[in-house]
Amino acid sequence: MKILLNISLFLILNSIAFSQTKINYKLQHKILAMFKTDQKWRIEALKLQDGKKSVYDENTIYNNMSIADSLNMIAAKLIVKKYGYPGYNLVGEKGSDSFWAIVQHCDDDIAFQQKVLLLMAKQVKRQNASGEDFALLQDRVLVNTGQKQIYGTQLITDPITHITKTLPMRDSIHVDSLRKSVGLQSLKEYLKLFEQH
Repeated sequence: MKILLNISLFLILNSIAFSQTKINYKLQHKILAMFKTDQKWRIEALKLQDGKKSVYDENTIYNNMSIADSLNMIAAKLIVKKYGYPGYNLVGEKGSDSFWAIVQHCDDDIAFQQKVLLLMAKQVKRQNASGEDFALLQDRVLVNTGQKQIYGTQLITDPITHITKTLPMRDSIHVDSLRKSVGLQSLKEYLKLFEQH
């Protein structure tokens, strides 16, 4: 009888776990398509910044980036209204990270970014969204509202010297321990990624 009860409990718990991790593939596909458009124009812009050729001229790239961001923001708002923040259990890790990147580029609506940040915080606590992504959005919102950032993720590059540095931080002394707490590499390692070759 005890074995039967254990098997029944196992089956019940498995069915609960399965129902909580059932991926919404239609939503995941939609988010990944939005992200693909988001990245297309940013990749082309980087080509120009790096002195490489693009099949598009600068005006076309930035106009299309602006249009893509506007359309993605409209779609992202509808997703948030219907589902809240889409975490790993809803759209998988790639889908959730892609949604974050789209919201990261919604700088024309800081209030929306703030709303997503609050929803995302709950998912991060449940380990259902990325702590690194949360830190990047948190810093972006702070910088966009004229405040000092926490994790040192928002940077500026001097157009003459090409030296990249962080925008002002609240606590530069403890920034590496704050970064570590959300899964980010050290600030020194992060800045190395942006060094000109």
